[in-house]
Amino acid sequence: MGKQIEGEHWRDWIKEWGDRFLLFARQQARSLGEAEDILQEAIVHVWKKRSLFPRIEPGLVFLQIKRIAINRARQDLRRKKREGIYAENNQPLFELPEESGLSGEVEAALLNLPLEQREVVVLKVWGEQTFEAIGQSLEISPNTAASRYRYGLDRMRQMLKGELS
Repeated sequence: MGKQIEGEHWRDWIKEWGDRFLLFARQQARSLGEAEDILQEAIVHVWKKRSLFPRIEPGLVFLQIKRIAINRARQDLRRKKREGIYAENNQPLFELPEESGLSGEVEAALLNLPLEQREVVVLKVWGEQTFEAIGQSLEISPNTAASRYRYGLDRMRQMLKGELS
């Protein structure tokens, strides 16, 4: 039976129902980690709306778990469809602006960099960002950003000289 849950009682309620919620979420997800994420999102959603309900029924959390799982599945399907379109059309996921003025060889070298290096090179050259700002954007240290930039430029130089393929 549902009841209005306040403060410390919320923890007790989660302890009582948490395993059951997780078991249900696990049936909706591909992995335990995804199920835990879905469950957490559902509980937060219900917690934020608790003032709207005289009692928190477990069925409300089960319903929220189901809705979140369905939304995530739809998002994954749309993402896979988008990525499939790019793959079918042989379109790169990364394209340089037309006004970049890069020759085909330089563009190809940039596109062949590992993603981590390519991100930093693009942010530094076209984004005109400092290594400090790049570090904040990519959640890495400025020193890591600088070394990825240096390695990226070295790798591009080697590709353009024909030393790397």
